[in-house]
Amino acid sequence: MKRDTVLDQIQNIREPWDFLVIGGGATGLGVAVDASARGYRTLLVEQHDFAKGTSSRSTKLVHGGVRYLKQGNISLVLEALRERGLMCENAPHLVHHLEFIVPIYSWWEGPFYGIGMKIYDRLAGKLGLNPSQGLSREETLKQIPTLEPAGLQGGVSYYDGQFDDSRLAVNLAQTVFDLGGVAINYMPVVELIKEDDLIAGAVLRDLETGAEHRIRARAVVNATGVFSDAVRKMDDPEAKTIIAASQGSHVVLPKAFLPGNSAIMVPHTPDGRVLFAVPWHDHVVVGTTDLSVDQIVLEPAPMEEEIGFILTNAAKYLSKRPSRSDALSVYAGLRPLVKVGDAKSTAALSRDHTIMISNAGLLTITGGKWTTYRKMAQDAVDQAETMAGFEERRCTTEHLQIHGWTKQVIAEPSLRVYGADAPAIQDIARQEPALAEKLHPDLPYIGAEVVWAVRAEMARTVEDVLSRRTRALLLGARASIEAAPRVAELMARELKRDGDWQKQTVQEFRKVAQGYLPPA
Repeated sequence: MKRDTVLDQIQNIREPWDFLVIGGGATGLGVAVDASARGYRTLLVEQHDFAKGTSSRSTKLVHGGVRYLKQGNISLVLEALRERGLMCENAPHLVHHLEFIVPIYSWWEGPFYGIGMKIYDRLAGKLGLNPSQGLSREETLKQIPTLEPAGLQGGVSYYDGQFDDSRLAVNLAQTVFDLGGVAINYMPVVELIKEDDLIAGAVLRDLETGAEHRIRARAVVNATGVFSDAVRKMDDPEAKTIIAASQGSHVVLPKAFLPGNSAIMVPHTPDGRVLFAVPWHDHVVVGTTDLSVDQIVLEPAPMEEEIGFILTNAAKYLSKRPSRSDALSVYAGLRPLVKVGDAKSTAALSRDHTIMISNAGLLTITGGKWTTYRKMAQDAVDQAETMAGFEERRCTTEHLQIHGWTKQVIAEPSLRVYGADAPAIQDIARQEPALAEKLHPDLPYIGAEVVWAVRAEMARTVEDVLSRRTRALLLGARASIEAAPRVAELMARELKRDGDWQKQTVQEFRKVAQGYLPPA
């Protein structure tokens, strides 16, 4: 996955691409994988880095959506549960089963949630995970000893999926290349090209050089999430706004707050959302919120009220009450919810995905969630085939193994997310022992991972490495800031950059990382 190689193709290939996919998050990467798997000449462009936005800021769950079951949206739950099963099969190095426990503090909650989870099991069918079951008070505390014991009557255990979101995004980008397509980061679309009033391509700007490139494509797919309206208005300045962004924030705590391997699911909070406390990379992710926001930005920050909400509600269920000083990092993401009718709150907006085709032939796909990315992509490519007049080709992604696929157990915990690529990183560390050293005492990552990120995963900045190739920024914002100079040094050697570049990329990362530092 070499950026220079893609640039060469953009500059020198004159015939139109079959697909131009705008957006390097879950949806766009899924579309590019599907189109490439069908044999179409595919180019994906991303304005910043792959999964820079919403797709690296999730609650790290692959799930059907217990909340949607409660709302009666059975079709969405059915689709998501099926896709959850396929993700476990197609990327076992990144997606795995996780036990969730609903703590029961009122007599009626046991039967209520017990029955609900049995329905959840039944809907999953043959792609279901372990069956749900009721737990006694003693069994519940054995599983989660840090639960608040006062008034605890028992629990309900069920299983869902967990994953590393930005690592899956990187692997999807690599899968595009494996299938003959290409993808490139730091390449925003600045203008759509039209011929006879129909979309025929786009003008791209390389943010590293400032150079602009005109490329032509038979089908152009807008998969830019919360930025969908901005691209739609490039096509039609009068296009009505369809995105209503909802912010979801999270707090990352030390593992001590949730020892063991089980997660907590709180089915009801004051704002109506489900709250999760999830073990992840030997830490605990707690969230999320659902707050309507008017301003759509590339780097959203958790609001004070969100952090307070998360910590206050988590404290109700944990014997050790978390405070702001315990938080290692905080982060926020924006959901691209689609406006439906006169819905007043984000909780009432559609979580399903939406496909729109403009009069000029711009196909926009938005909404949905990580769990259903593959089905969203299939629907989008099916529609694009019809729109562009392609001869229909069968979707082959249902059982397509994602780059890195392996069922072998990787000995080093921090390298397991690389799957089949882990031995290559181990080789780098063996060839240069200094690269086997940790980047920081409080982080699990080693220098060889930085080298690999540059050589094989198109990392271009310190932020790319510390935020998305590794998850250092989420696991410890302060430690990541301290590790940044070493990362810049290793990257500069690979990218042949000078000292000024190192200072600049570290400075840019520190500016971003300030937003992840927990407030005092």
